[in-house]
Amino acid sequence: MEAVSPKLAFWECLYTPGHDAACLTRQGADGWLLHGTTVFRHPAGPARLDYAVEIDAAWQSRRGVIRGYLAGHRVEHLIERHHDGWYLDGRPQGLSTLVDLDFGFTPATNLQQLRRAALQPGQAIGMAVAWFDLQAAGLTALPQHYECLDATRYHYTSPDTPYEAVLELAPNGFARMYPGLWRMVE
Repeated sequence: MEAVSPKLAFWECLYTPGHDAACLTRQGADGWLLHGTTVFRHPAGPARLDYAVEIDAAWQSRRGVIRGYLAGHRVEHLIERHHDGWYLDGRPQGLSTLVDLDFGFTPATNLQQLRRAALQPGQAIGMAVAWFDLQAAGLTALPQHYECLDATRYHYTSPDTPYEAVLELAPNGFARMYPGLWRMVE
């Protein structure tokens, strides 16, 4: 198997002081590891979170880990997908039809949905993700809709948040611009 260079990204947070750095590395023929660190000012206090998502060869999330602190309190979560749904710290969460894990505190975790969907200009897809909300410390289903406008731009909506914007992608597949939320620093 040919070696694949890691894909790297570094973002500035636009809604509060903070940054995020992520790396996507190939894990043999079995898939990918998306991992990074985010540091930002949360309403409750300073946050520093290390995160990782294991992704299979079909770009479906298998498990995720979050470790760090929020406002002086330790944060540590293990999130796993089994045949009967998602588990958070060993507790079943349901959501058995969802294959994507999306962390609400980083722009990095939109990558796997877009890679798997592989939309062409004019195509659109609706999908729900298992969304980890840091404030709730739980998983919920979050509907998302992507419409490919061209090779680097996607119209994104999430009716439950409600958030709507045109996301711009960098050549490495990460979101370059997440309007109002994150901007890649190049």
